[in-house]
Amino acid sequence: MWPIIKITYREMISKRIFTITLIMSLAFLLLFGLATGYAVKEMKDSFGGAGPEALLQKNFFSTQLLGMGLYFGSVITALLAILSSVGSIASEIESHQIDTWLARALPRYKYVLGKFFGLASMLGLYALLMFAGLLAINQWVGGGALAVQVSGAQILKAAAFFVSMPIILVCVAMLLSSITTTVTGGIILIILYGISFIGGFIEQLGVAFSNSSLTNIGIISSLVFPTDSLFRQTTLSLFDTADDPLSFASQGIFGTTSPPSTAMLIYTILYGIVALGLSIRVFQKRDV
Repeated sequence: MWPIIKITYREMISKRIFTITLIMSLAFLLLFGLATGYAVKEMKDSFGGAGPEALLQKNFFSTQLLGMGLYFGSVITALLAILSSVGSIASEIESHQIDTWLARALPRYKYVLGKFFGLASMLGLYALLMFAGLLAINQWVGGGALAVQVSGAQILKAAAFFVSMPIILVCVAMLLSSITTTVTGGIILIILYGISFIGGFIEQLGVAFSNSSLTNIGIISSLVFPTDSLFRQTTLSLFDTADDPLSFASQGIFGTTSPPSTAMLIYTILYGIVALGLSIRVFQKRDV
């Protein structure tokens, strides 16, 4: 299985999409740093006071800015995960490169697991660096004006949820890659990812405005594809104000008024495990 992991590393690094994503990620972090710097200057000029109203405004802008950075950082990470892993098996079947491996005495489940561990570890590391970069910019560039007050335990917990998202995506991508073609699998997974995040926003709005219909739509979309719960738990771990009825007002659209339950988080983990298990089972029976 280790040779598969090493080859997966090399294949991923050699892909043009990986290089382009790294360059664009650095550009995104630079833009986020510039936006944070200008926001700090504006905050000092406009809300330099220390009264309750000024502190509330500073809290809103700090959590909103970091939440926005984490949101778009998660989108970039998710797209990289989808584009890198959805063809992990399908593209090699289409090009018949997989014949070389299957001709050896290598069980098919080890081939799938080797691909998974290679992709999951690389994308997990990328997600961790993205999270650390955004938080470092918020803390250092934001300074006393826009830096969100967080503890070490909050950072570790939030980072764990942020890193888990691309790993769940890889699990589902492996299943789609073992069933259908690269293009079809990519389209399906991008649509599922979009449903998850749009449904998450709908659920937050439903809870904020006490609209049960919107809330139920959001919950159903989370059950269909639960990655949004990991993003909401990330912001909850950092901002830690989901029990506050004014959290939506203080954090904006990137806040969490409806925190994921423990059952939902367990469901998300099981979702990924089942998808990976099904990918192994389907690939073992597939005629290539």
